[in-house]
Amino acid sequence: MSVFSYKQRNNINLVIIIALGVLIAYSLQSIFSAILSTLVLYTIMRPAYIHLAEHKGWNKRVTAIFLITISIILIVMPFYALSSMVISKISELKNNEVFFRNLLIKLQHLIPVKINQDLIQEGLNRLGNWATQLFPSLISSAVNIILSLLVMYFLLYFMLIERRKFEFSLIKYAPFREQNALRFGDEMRNTTYANVLGQGLICLVQGSLLSLSFYVLGYKDPVFWGVITTFISFVPVLGPPVVFVPAAILQIANGNNFAGWAMLIFGFVVIINIDNVLRFIIAKKVGNIHPIITVIGVIIGIPLFGILGLVFGPLLLSYFILLVKIYETSTLASERLERIKTNNEHTEL
Repeated sequence: MSVFSYKQRNNINLVIIIALGVLIAYSLQSIFSAILSTLVLYTIMRPAYIHLAEHKGWNKRVTAIFLITISIILIVMPFYALSSMVISKISELKNNEVFFRNLLIKLQHLIPVKINQDLIQEGLNRLGNWATQLFPSLISSAVNIILSLLVMYFLLYFMLIERRKFEFSLIKYAPFREQNALRFGDEMRNTTYANVLGQGLICLVQGSLLSLSFYVLGYKDPVFWGVITTFISFVPVLGPPVVFVPAAILQIANGNNFAGWAMLIFGFVVIINIDNVLRFIIAKKVGNIHPIITVIGVIIGIPLFGILGLVFGPLLLSYFILLVKIYETSTLASERLERIKTNNEHTEL
């Protein structure tokens, strides 16, 4: 005979499950970004997989491998190629002391305020170090990158080919009612589309516009600065000016007034406002993410995930707010049912 009652055994089992869950989560913290990437890619690929495997009759394994291959070609390879290019360019600029010294002299003539050159140089060095750490290095982080990609695609492959079982398990073990679990799935899909596809499209358009304007106005390295703008445009409003305002000021300092003022006007009138236009269109299709959530999400995400935090930070914050809303709905529904039950009991009395 056990010394514990049935209820005590259940409580002990629950404590053990929670403790083991915390231990497992702690052990997996190094690949948490890979797990989150898997969920994001699954959400994006799910409609295509259903169409090909379930409507068109393609083999499930072939369909999963096909979609994974496309994601590697369209997402992984370009991202790390661009990261290497950005790291190389940042290192080149950081080590070019003559360039920054000449830049400070030109700014000194343009701005009638004494500039502390040592302070500016130190700030530029820190900014360069921070930016270099932000983008993953293919050399220094090769092992971690390969491990994360293997874990991500391993999980994604089985999530796709066993889609029905995976989604049934999510609903079964979700800590809320089935209708709320389905609602969470729909809202999570819309949130993911709005953050990844919607915001990604906005950033790509803003980066392309800046690159095109740099090319037309004769700025150096238009492709590189377009890529930089695409990344930092995940921060609404604040992103693009970080690139085009200093570039325009530098042109004015060099005596190219037309190129400088034209860039400032085009940047503030077109590049920034295209964000609002596209966001309004995307909101009608897949939903909208408030800029405050995006900015706070980026602040949260970058220390956790590096450059991927530009995407994952707002996603995590959006998921958190969504869970709070569902919890609030469930609580209000339970309170209404309790009031109805109480009123019925009083009526019977």
